[in-house]
Amino acid sequence: MSEKIIILDFGSQYTQLIARRVRELNVYCEIHPYNKIPNFDSTVKGLILSGSPCSVREVKAPDVDLRGLKGKMPILGVCYGAQLIAHKAGNEVVASKIREYGRARLKEIHATNKLMKEITPFSQVWMSHGDTIAGLSEEFEILASTETVNVAAYKVKKEETYGIQFHPEVTHSLEGKTILRNFVVHICGCSQDWTPDAFIETTIKELKEKIGNDRVVLGLSGGVDSSVAAVLIHRAIKDKLACIFVDNGLLRKNEFEDVLASYKNMGLNVKGVDAREQFYTALKGLIDPEDKRKAIGKTFIDVFDAEAHKISDVKWLGQGTIYPDVIESVSVKGPSATIKSHHNVGGLPDKMKLKVVEPLNTLFKDEVRIVGKTLGIEDIILQRHPFPGPGLAIRILGDITKEKVGILQEVDHIFINGLKEKGHYKNVWQAGAILLPIKSVGVMGDERTYENVVALRAVTSTDGMTADWAHLPYDFLADISNEIINKVKGVNRVVYDISSKPPATIEWE
Repeated sequence: MSEKIIILDFGSQYTQLIARRVRELNVYCEIHPYNKIPNFDSTVKGLILSGSPCSVREVKAPDVDLRGLKGKMPILGVCYGAQLIAHKAGNEVVASKIREYGRARLKEIHATNKLMKEITPFSQVWMSHGDTIAGLSEEFEILASTETVNVAAYKVKKEETYGIQFHPEVTHSLEGKTILRNFVVHICGCSQDWTPDAFIETTIKELKEKIGNDRVVLGLSGGVDSSVAAVLIHRAIKDKLACIFVDNGLLRKNEFEDVLASYKNMGLNVKGVDAREQFYTALKGLIDPEDKRKAIGKTFIDVFDAEAHKISDVKWLGQGTIYPDVIESVSVKGPSATIKSHHNVGGLPDKMKLKVVEPLNTLFKDEVRIVGKTLGIEDIILQRHPFPGPGLAIRILGDITKEKVGILQEVDHIFINGLKEKGHYKNVWQAGAILLPIKSVGVMGDERTYENVVALRAVTSTDGMTADWAHLPYDFLADISNEIINKVKGVNRVVYDISSKPPATIEWE
């Protein structure tokens, strides 16, 4: 990697968004916890300090020693990061009389400063802080203010060290990307040469060097990540890659056959394994979501391990791990608070005694799709909605039976096909159906019924970190509800989930 920006994470919910905005500028960047600082070699062009839910006034506030970096490379503090730099320099940070949260307008902009280049008067920014910088010493200069905050942006006079008390990474800061571009390109001097083509070329070269003549086995899921990882590895080592696609009995209707056909067209060597009964046996009687996840994970390992041992001379395990999985596994809050048991990171390699290769572990989901498009992978795979690792098991609340899976597959099939036919699928981040553990009274013809309730869930999002419920047309929802009730035996009521994330999650379990 020729050059990069390092982002130190102090626990902000927006840290990943900073990274995404920097990468949209074709500049590579990495997120590291503030308490696990990486080595700063010659490839590091600049440093960004994230926001935080904490206050610099707290006794045990997150802190970082910047003495070896300040003045030697450009630094940008965002919100908490800005307050931390000011506080460590002896400036007073106080609790705001009124917590500033939401839209604000910049005024008195220092337009000749490189950070504020091309920022228009009264530009809208997004504030989210309870503390504020009360004043600055003569070593600092103010670059911008708002109606309620005197120090909205500043610079240390004899250093390329900057601070902003707003969040440029969120879309509500209308010129936030310009500020980040000014910092990354004009101040740090990044060349903006990190492109999908460059990533593919570099990754294939590195895979060839790393794997050599060894064989690799990879578990395909039918999703974006594992598919793009497989194609990248295949480009590097050709027929030395063997892929395994396991039918766990919890896939969507006809998905096993459809996905195998898609992979055949891509030239990948894929073996399909029907292990449905093994998974149903392992799940029998389990109700707790985490118990279900663990049972599915263990069964998958057993099935995958048995199939992998049928392939001779395998030395590597390929995985579709992407960057958010890696970030969460070294989270400031610790992996126990953020990692679910079905994530790619952890579990499989220890049992199989294989070396792991993860060609996508520096990419976000949207970047994976762009790389896949550049590789020529069809949209039927690239535009596929995210689908949970445990499959329909966590969309069936309560115990799992073959009959319940069959009902949910039919409901899901009607919903997803309807979204595609009416042109809503591409506007939705993720959609699916949930089989609820309750029954309700209904009337069909002249008879009363007492049957299952299903919930439909569709959300809009850019990355899955936050999500809003999809405002699908009423007529569409009415048609889908009627079709489900008329065609799926055992269902007499359909509801639509209008919860956003947060406070709800996308999945129900």
